Amino acid sequence: MQETPEELAELQALLDSSLARSTAHLRSIVTRESTLTAEQLTEVLTGMCVLALSTVTAAGEPRISGVDGHFLHGRWHFGTARSAAKARHLAARPAASVAHLRGEELGVFTHGTVEVLNPPNAEPAAGWPDLLAYFESAYGKDAFDWNNEVVYYRLHPKWMTVYSPAR
Repeated sequence: MQETPEELAELQALLDSSLARSTAHLRSIVTRESTLTAEQLTEVLTGMCVLALSTVTAAGEPRISGVDGHFLHGRWHFGTARSAAKARHLAARPAASVAHLRGEELGVFTHGTVEVLNPPNAEPAAGWPDLLAYFESAYGKDAFDWNNEVVYYRLHPKWMTVYSPAR
């Protein structure tokens, strides 16, 4: 868990407001008894978590693909090849949704907007040096050409909910 008390408070406020703004149908499934607090969520989402990432083509068609997700500081972070279709989609249309599922035990659903952490020929995003050190420790310092081969994103959530019936 790398979240500060402020990040945990912000994440909890997002979880609470997202559920409050949800449909009655979703609120009948995701109840106080079948969800996690921000602190519980950060204890569960450690290491690499496979995400289903949804982007949109120029024609408005949805596309879904898998990415390695890392939940750090109350936000999803993920990367892909700079040449990947999803990278082109996100460059043109930065809205994205991700889902992390562990069978029927856990579902984390997030909608928001991505920020490029390591843009080519531009200043990196805030926190990139620490995030790069984290990714290099997870994948190996020589796993990629970190400046040219891969692009990393931070998803700024506008809506997020968690389903965990077994808690």
